[in-house]
Amino acid sequence: MKAEIHPENYRLVVFKDMSNGYSFLTKSCSDTKDTIVYEDGVEYPLVKLDISMTSHPFYTGKQMLVDTAGRIDKFKSRYSKKA
Repeated sequence: MKAEIHPENYRLVVFKDMSNGYSFLTKSCSDTKDTIVYEDGVEYPLVKLDISMTSHPFYTGKQMLVDTAGRIDKFKSRYSKKA
């Protein structure tokens, strides 16, 4: 293995699905400014997710509408005028 190619900030990070509140702890080198106190009482860096395995339609078998950027409203307002 080559020396000095691995990231220095590899640490435990909490990933949280903002659509349903599910969170999990894993190792990552993702940059983040947010922190959260996890279930074990320790404060970890937080990475906010729009969708995860608990809210993705492929894994849940249910169709869910996840619109965090307002794209669907923009589409409806743009094309509802023409109809």
